[in-house]
Amino acid sequence: MNTNELKHCFDEEIDRRLVPALKTHPIVLGKNGEDLFAAGVADMDFKAPAPVLTAMQQRLEHGVFGYEALPDGLMPALMAWLRNRHGWDVDEEKILRAPNVLNSLAISASLFAGEGDGVIVQPPVFFDFYDVVKENKRALVSNPLILNAGHYEIDFDGLERIASEPQNKMLFLCNPHNPVGRVWTREELIRLGNICQRSGVFVIADEIHGDITFPDNKYTPFASLGPEYADNSVTLISPAKSFNIAGCCSAFTIISNPDKRKLFQAENSRLTVNKNNAFASVAMEAAYKHGEPWLDAVIEYLSDNLNLVRTKLVDAPNVNLIEPEGTFLVWLDFRKMNLSVDELTAFLRGRAGWAVTRGRAFGEEGKGFARLNIACVKARLEPALNQLVSAARSL
Repeated sequence: MNTNELKHCFDEEIDRRLVPALKTHPIVLGKNGEDLFAAGVADMDFKAPAPVLTAMQQRLEHGVFGYEALPDGLMPALMAWLRNRHGWDVDEEKILRAPNVLNSLAISASLFAGEGDGVIVQPPVFFDFYDVVKENKRALVSNPLILNAGHYEIDFDGLERIASEPQNKMLFLCNPHNPVGRVWTREELIRLGNICQRSGVFVIADEIHGDITFPDNKYTPFASLGPEYADNSVTLISPAKSFNIAGCCSAFTIISNPDKRKLFQAENSRLTVNKNNAFASVAMEAAYKHGEPWLDAVIEYLSDNLNLVRTKLVDAPNVNLIEPEGTFLVWLDFRKMNLSVDELTAFLRGRAGWAVTRGRAFGEEGKGFARLNIACVKARLEPALNQLVSAARSL
């Protein structure tokens, strides 16, 4: 199939409620929320690529699911993907397996920062960053992004100041950034990396959304900037978002520094984070080898959905789109409505019929915002946007 033919596949409506999908589960939708527009949890409503489904079906038909070694083709497929898609050459010895990205984030916090040490985050940012820092008894240090004329920027002066404080040992980098949709430029990453190197701040780069960028925006892996940046960082990646296989895949931790990699390997061993899942392995290998046309088609479909959002919001008073450069998550600004956090949630659920992630979950800087997932069929997105427009007008 070519890209245009693949795009038509994403118009198929699939009832997520037929399985215990988190996005449509009462845990997320709440009481009496089954009829809401479910656009909160960060996964897609699209079937995984056909080659992934075929590979998993073939593995299922084998019928034996004992302990397995890592498939010979998985690491070469990942390395080829990083090289061909992103221009990043990674040696296999630097790649460790992980159950998921958050697991590696937590291990990094516990290994490379001491109890009470500061971990810098850049809010509004992925809410699990806060939990990882707090649950590992590290100190949360905020370097809020600057919203300048509808465009988020890193506060480099603020970062320089707090990075120079000796108790601050680590920075959690979200690249591309969830929820604001920034795809950090090479120049921005170099500036951030230089500040961290000068101050002895170790960078943990969550790059799970790296494969999904809109035209004219290029994802740059932080560790690809050069050996000195790779040596002062850990990179966390997974095909979970790229190919919509979050429920059946694992992740990878890329560590160039041999001493830190040895520590991480020892901690993986201590925690027995060293088992392979048969379905995860074949799904990831098939995705990296054969999933690129599907991903390109998804990005085109998401671009069309984003255009639909732009068009509809023109008629929604006091609702502004923060233009995303990547991810399938859209950050919406409702601050002109002058609603409290609870009032905005009530407005979105009760008046617009939306179940999205409220901005306050991403930090104090998220008050007055909400995160919308646009990785859904247009037949659901368009009426949901119409409902929002109508609700905003009535308010």
